[in-house]
Amino acid sequence: MAATGTDIESAHLRRALALAEEGRGRVSPNPLVGAVLTSPGGEVIGEGFHARVGELHAERAALADCRERGADPAGATMYLTLEPCAHTGRQPPCTDAILEAGIARVIYASEDPTEKASGRGPGVLRDGGVEVALATGAEAAAARLLNQPFRKHARTGRPLVTYKAAMTLDGRVAAPGGDSRWISSARSRQLVHRRRSQCDAIAVGIGTALADDPLLTARPGEATDATGSEPAASERSPVRVVFDSMARLPLDSALLASVDDGPVMVISSPEAPTRARDALTAARAEVVIAPGPDPPARLAAALGELGSRGLQDLLLEGGPTLAGSFFDADEIDSMMLFVAPVLLGAAGAPSPLEGRGASRIADGTRPLAVEHEPIGEDLLIKARLREW
Repeated sequence: MAATGTDIESAHLRRALALAEEGRGRVSPNPLVGAVLTSPGGEVIGEGFHARVGELHAERAALADCRERGADPAGATMYLTLEPCAHTGRQPPCTDAILEAGIARVIYASEDPTEKASGRGPGVLRDGGVEVALATGAEAAAARLLNQPFRKHARTGRPLVTYKAAMTLDGRVAAPGGDSRWISSARSRQLVHRRRSQCDAIAVGIGTALADDPLLTARPGEATDATGSEPAASERSPVRVVFDSMARLPLDSALLASVDDGPVMVISSPEAPTRARDALTAARAEVVIAPGPDPPARLAAALGELGSRGLQDLLLEGGPTLAGSFFDADEIDSMMLFVAPVLLGAAGAPSPLEGRGASRIADGTRPLAVEHEPIGEDLLIKARLREW
């Protein structure tokens, strides 16, 4: 059976989605965007993606590729994963480039929820005589999922929170004495380093910081993918965040000793001793005070502070206590659980979440979607709790 126009459009949008992924870890706080340009006859004459913050947006990159191929974009159709911008930021409006090129048709897969964008680009193009359409179906859903951190930040001012944990087959994240190295396999840890290299911030609680003295850096040499090849490392150093209400982070900790390798932020309460906060500041940590009448309010204030700094993608690597606080406050958006083929069978061993939780199974939180992926001998479970 011959491919329909809809099939062809879907194929071009899927290609644009694949292109957009090439910018992951390099474009925040901008969204991931890919673009495909086709001639009036249906031939692909240009491709592009937003490769690095401050550089060409996907639309202009596709037009540049088109010209390098010696093709004429006049009358072409542009397929985009996100609506084109009509405002000036680090780059000029993409709508200007589209109109100047004489593109006849634009199909985009998702809207831009930011106040400065939200529908302006498509409106400008329509006013300029361009046919504009918003895609539907699987590609549209994929385009929204592509930019969940960007979308949540635009709507709430807070980062998307992904809780990562490694646990045994019987649901334990550490032995009764606190030992947890290593539950997951080397391949799983490599994947975590890759994920770290793509996020804006990594967070733990003071309990984890005191017990493990972690670095929380994305170490490229340890971030090889399943094929054994090394992915591109983030050109930004994720902010390393410690939720530390009383400012107890040791001044000789690995985090503060490596502050040149990435910023360190300590989230404290107003009750934290001034001398302790000043000592952390002198050690070049950024100390942020999160006020509020109760833990959920303080947590919301902390996430608001992270969001105000343009941090959109937070990887929560804290222990069960901090994770339970996030869960009880309804601040976890997705989860990455690495299940290892190990059994502890110890009654005192902690589980991934130690908050109040639900008192009945019927009241438990059920994810919107769950995916399973074998990682060597481990099983990675990805759970999406909400969509933005």
